[in-house]
Amino acid sequence: MDTTIGFAKALHSLSTIIWVGGMFFAFVILRPVAVNLLAAPERLALWAQTFSKFFLWVWCAVILLPATGFWMIFNVFNDFGELGMHIHIMTMLGLIMILIFLYVFFIPYLQFRLAMLSNELQKAAKHLNQIRIAIGINLSLGLITTVLGTSGRYFL
Repeated sequence: MDTTIGFAKALHSLSTIIWVGGMFFAFVILRPVAVNLLAAPERLALWAQTFSKFFLWVWCAVILLPATGFWMIFNVFNDFGELGMHIHIMTMLGLIMILIFLYVFFIPYLQFRLAMLSNELQKAAKHLNQIRIAIGINLSLGLITTVLGTSGRYFL
């Protein structure tokens, strides 16, 4: 059982690092550089390529995070009853993050892709801005969730 717990915790942590770290890199580092160095068409193409790669990894995280989290809750801790408030909040925020990602992927991202395929750059830019706002919100929630998961028991 210890090996299984270790494996679940490792997958949970790695999924968090990939998703939240990827959003941090995209939002805080790549976006400002792209805005400063690239014209709109090249910037849109950069984001189209970036999202096509990054969202594959986010899908893995969106599946692994709740699977490993709920597995640990019900197999290690028996249920939510004895868990600290930080785990309840972390779970709620994680589920909200997943819902925001599903919104991003199925609405503005798909519209962004369609606009790029039809070379409607103004529409693509509008959808990219919607994605940027949602990723900014998710990044904030992801950082809070990470703090709760790693040290929340010391605060709550």
